[in-house]
Amino acid sequence: MNTEDRIPEENERKEEAQHHDQTENPVQEQTAETSSPEEPLEFESRIDLSRLQAAVTQMRKELSGVIVGQTHMIDMLLTALLANGHVLIEGVPGVAKTITAKLLSRALTVDFSRIQFTPDLMPSDILGTSVFDLKKSEFEFRKGPVFSNMLLIDEINRAPAKTQAALFEVMEERQVTIDGQRLLLPPPFMVLATQNPVEQEGTYRLPEAQLDRFLFKIDVGYPSLEEEIEIITREHILGDTPKTDKVNAFLSKEQISEYQKLVNELRIEPHLLKYIAEIIINTRNNPFLYLGASPRASIAMLKASKAYAAINGRDFVTPEDIKLVAVPVLQHRIIITPEREMEGVTAKQVIQQIIQTVEIPR
Repeated sequence: MNTEDRIPEENERKEEAQHHDQTENPVQEQTAETSSPEEPLEFESRIDLSRLQAAVTQMRKELSGVIVGQTHMIDMLLTALLANGHVLIEGVPGVAKTITAKLLSRALTVDFSRIQFTPDLMPSDILGTSVFDLKKSEFEFRKGPVFSNMLLIDEINRAPAKTQAALFEVMEERQVTIDGQRLLLPPPFMVLATQNPVEQEGTYRLPEAQLDRFLFKIDVGYPSLEEEIEIITREHILGDTPKTDKVNAFLSKEQISEYQKLVNELRIEPHLLKYIAEIIINTRNNPFLYLGASPRASIAMLKASKAYAAINGRDFVTPEDIKLVAVPVLQHRIIITPEREMEGVTAKQVIQQIIQTVEIPR
């Protein structure tokens, strides 16, 4: 075979090799183009949460303009507001429990009442009483401070059981029954209660049935060094100006009710409902616990996880939402066994152990 005969054969082999490379390269180039892990995935929201998000952002701005730190407490208060639930705030004196509750009500155009609980407080002091009208010759009911949209109860554990029991119907059914007459409370209605975990003289332990009616129990700790410096600096700048004057009211009753209905429409997958149920069931079978959580806790976790997803701009619930609200939802609903309590085991530790034990749905 001469040289001229071999050249066409070599050219044919080169063309076949080039054709083979060209058939593989487009696939690689297409894969490189389609796989871009650096670009974040964007999900289109089924529910328009833009107005709710704007309200939450404004609320955070208003409260953080006065309250230094305590971002977790502020987020939990906003979550409870959207979930239509009550909050028990526990912390030592001076960590901004009461002022935060007052500022929250100041940012809303709602009716606000404050009650200082004392050992001599009677149910009629908070619910109201019937007074005989001499002109009309009949009894007239005069409403108590509980008839408001936001009720702040300071030192809730200082009132006796009789007064605590008067709150049962108010907190659960949002109504008051006096002399056989049923009076509905105006929506929205939210109870913010504070208590001091240190000074226990002259206090009464809250009944478990009442604790179960609180959506959240929020523990408020001391600020860090940087936050302490910021607190002192702001106080120096404010002088005699009341802190409440720094917060502007911008959210109406109608808007709150609208956002609460919007939260109820958020999506949660069936496997996440099972995840919530498994966490609750685990509290009832846990050897560290004397008392587990009730079905009301399951409902509370469902509502709270929806509300927390909403304030973060999502119209669907994730496992992280459930894990984040688990401690404030459960820590006041469970009781540690005496043996474990003597060893220093806390409710928060048991809840975190349960969360780590229960398999996260995929």
